[in-house]
Amino acid sequence: MTGSVAVIGAGIVGVSTALWLVRDGHRVTLIDRSEPGEGTSYGNGGVLASCSIVPVTVPGLVRKAPRMLMSRSQPLFLKWPYLPRLAPWLAKYLSHANEEDTRRIAAALMPIVGESLAEHQALAGGTRAERWIVPSDYLFIYDSRTHFEGDAFGWSIRRNAGFEWEELEGEAFRAYDPSFSNKLDFAARMGNHGRISDPGQYVKDLAAEAEAGGARILKADVEDIVHANGKVTGVRTQGQTVPFDAAVLATGVWSRPLCAKLGFKVPIESERGYHMEFWSPSITPRSPVMIASGKFVITPMEGRLRAAGIVEFGGLEAPPSPRPFELLKRGLTAAIPGIRWSETTQWMGHRPAPTDSIPVIGEVPGVKGAYAGFGHHHIGLTGGPKTGRLLAQIVTGRKPNIDLTPYSPARFTKQAG
Repeated sequence: MTGSVAVIGAGIVGVSTALWLVRDGHRVTLIDRSEPGEGTSYGNGGVLASCSIVPVTVPGLVRKAPRMLMSRSQPLFLKWPYLPRLAPWLAKYLSHANEEDTRRIAAALMPIVGESLAEHQALAGGTRAERWIVPSDYLFIYDSRTHFEGDAFGWSIRRNAGFEWEELEGEAFRAYDPSFSNKLDFAARMGNHGRISDPGQYVKDLAAEAEAGGARILKADVEDIVHANGKVTGVRTQGQTVPFDAAVLATGVWSRPLCAKLGFKVPIESERGYHMEFWSPSITPRSPVMIASGKFVITPMEGRLRAAGIVEFGGLEAPPSPRPFELLKRGLTAAIPGIRWSETTQWMGHRPAPTDSIPVIGEVPGVKGAYAGFGHHHIGLTGGPKTGRLLAQIVTGRKPNIDLTPYSPARFTKQAG
């Protein structure tokens, strides 16, 4: 008889894990306090951004950050009362803003996100979720070639990872897509990417596929992963313990307290992300784009455009800030002059950010049968299917075809932070 597995967290990572486990013949229960696809996976930028292997912590960030925080036009925000609580995490996070660590982080991210479109197609192929996957280009749009060349370090990392791009300048860019302002004169066009045209519904449809395959979906708060003699024995929800042979923890930034109960302290914070949607837009870009000057994406979706991005540190409890929404709206209207829409909707959510910008994937130290799958920063949708496939292989006892050392939860027990 196959083992029983609790997958805690019904975002893209948890649902991907559950679906791959069901296909492997496991008895799976997918547990979340909300319905599938209603958390961070709902609000992402919707881009299958395989080339997004360059972390936020690039060389020079420490020098630039104070000026960015003081500017109304920069996509970095901080809720200052939260700074004392943030400081220990932030010091470790910023310690990686150097060339050696940036290259190491990029090398670790590449196996997780580098084939994102193919991984999503393999996960959703033949299911009703497949309709939301749209193969597409992905454009990085700059003011000018000089502006683009200022990002040479990041592009060198992508080139070394095997990515290729076409450079579109002036009339060539406008011939590709006339949607954008003439003040934006240069684009790097990346092929073999994609977008999800409704991320929330996509995850719901994947969860429905897992359920149709035999998974149970349970809406409940998980209080603890119960273990005895160094092995998982069950999951406690609402005061009752349900027996399981294994548990996969995929609750994003909310994984930290459950990890602590397993004796595993993970240095993770919320990188608060924002999106603003513009419904029935009068202009729709041809492909999803990254506006380099504002570090935000514009993605065509079902009936609307979604502008998403922003990095804000302020913890889990504080309400959304108005300024990030204002910045996204200004950024969209500057990038696409003359655009009109019928209404807007707003969202703020919590991206799980480990201090070293590398996802946590693997067995939790000291507790057999407890597995972690979280910490993807802003690339959770991109890396979710591959992470789920890896977790299913680990739980099943198969050896994945990549070295899992960079993602091991044990790296934090060694004070590698």
